[in-house]
Amino acid sequence: ERAKAAQKGAGDGVDLDAYRDVAEQSGVTEFVGYADDTAESRVLAVVPVETVPVDTEQSGDELVDIFLDRTPFYAESGGQIGDTGTIVTDTGTAEVLDTTFALPNLRRHRARITDGTVVAGQRATAAIDNERRAAIRRNHTATHLLHHALRQVLGDHVKQAGSMVGPDRLRFDFSHYEAVTDEQIAEIERLTNAETLHNTPTRIFETTKDEAEALGAIAFFGDKYGDIVRVLEAGPSIELCGGTHVRATGDIGTVKVVSESSIGSNLRRIEAVTGEASVALLQRDEQLIADAARLVGSSADELLAGVQRKLDEAKGLQDEIKALRAQLAMGRAGELAALAHDGVLVTQVDGLNPGDLRELAIAVRQHPGIRLVVLIGETTSGGVGLVAAVATGSGWTASELLKDAAKAVGGGGGGK
Repeated sequence: ERAKAAQKGAGDGVDLDAYRDVAEQSGVTEFVGYADDTAESRVLAVVPVETVPVDTEQSGDELVDIFLDRTPFYAESGGQIGDTGTIVTDTGTAEVLDTTFALPNLRRHRARITDGTVVAGQRATAAIDNERRAAIRRNHTATHLLHHALRQVLGDHVKQAGSMVGPDRLRFDFSHYEAVTDEQIAEIERLTNAETLHNTPTRIFETTKDEAEALGAIAFFGDKYGDIVRVLEAGPSIELCGGTHVRATGDIGTVKVVSESSIGSNLRRIEAVTGEASVALLQRDEQLIADAARLVGSSADELLAGVQRKLDEAKGLQDEIKALRAQLAMGRAGELAALAHDGVLVTQVDGLNPGDLRELAIAVRQHPGIRLVVLIGETTSGGVGLVAAVATGSGWTASELLKDAAKAVGGGGGGK
């Protein structure tokens, strides 16, 4: 156990011996966070953090690890991130930035002292950020419903391969051999939201592992299980889970999938939002649709027709520009043909795209007496255009004429 803890705790700025001393002298932490958002506790130890990780938002602040005899703070495990909140004593206040396991069943509250001092032996009131925890609960229970819907739509071969449950979103990794189609995602969303609309009360209970398996419970990836396990029933989903969850599926609100992607061979990742985050997403999308409709001069309901109309107009203008360029090229053809010497014209013409340069060369070649036309110029995109056009029976091969010149400017001398 110490070897595993040493691997997990290495590099976070605290001597692991300090954690072991706390565990040996005071025992493990009693977790009361399933039922309570606050708890009256006793401070077991306050351990200074020597260094602050570079990815910590409060980099530069003096941080401490606070250990309590009982706590409502959930420590990161099973994919669910740790709680934040406050620990208040008679002499000071600490802002809890994260909660993790320092050692098995020993919860550490990584905190910043914002007022006064907090010392071992004091009575303390520990309170989690309730709104943040409520958002995490919604996302965690939604993860279970999504897992069940994925297995229904994609097949029983789907198995969880990892998860992350935070207050703003959920991430679920699973085994599957191909990309999930848009139609399948729509069905997964429909099944999941049907369960939230049913507003079925969730049921959480402890039982033996054998009994849980007999009930059809699925072990959730990342959790460690003993002889007695914690089971979550959420609608049709029955899984082992040690996390925190909503009282009824309706508390989740709307579940909206925001992405689905590959993360490895036969591994997929789906991300989703719930509750207030899903409402914010829908409002953002509505605003984008309204803004796009305004730009194309249509109503939101007729956005696709408005976009198609603009595309048709743009194509018409492009065709018109192409025709005008062709007319311009034909107009210049006579002027360039007059510059030919003994039926041969080699000259520079800038400002045309490759297609127009080719049309101009052909137009010049069609003039009486012209046997060979070579045009070179800087194109509209800033590249180099090279065109050779020869008359039938001239004895020249157009591609052979351009071969060395094309290599000089990094081209191949191919094409028509």
